[in-house]
Amino acid sequence: MEKLTVKAYATKHKLSIFNVVKMTKSGQVPTETVVENGKDVVYILLDDTVEKEVQKSILKEENKEPYSLRKENARLKKEIEELKKEIAQLKKRV
Repeated sequence: MEKLTVKAYATKHKLSIFNVVKMTKSGQVPTETVVENGKDVVYILLDDTVEKEVQKSILKEENKEPYSLRKENARLKKEIEELKKEIAQLKKRV
């Protein structure tokens, strides 16, 4: 079994440290606490079966991202057009 710190585990799975800590507290991943230099350090124990379950539970945001980016891009273009019209009106007043 391999041991990883919370930070190393988070970077390996591209998760936030907060989410990894939540997973350790809820018991989704097996952990081991070791005292190093007077501090408690939490190590996550890597196991093939647990890793497969974690991979299934991680949501893939890649599929949703392009759709939301297109939508956001369209909204911003519309806002730019409105601002251009407003600028044109203000220039006519001056």
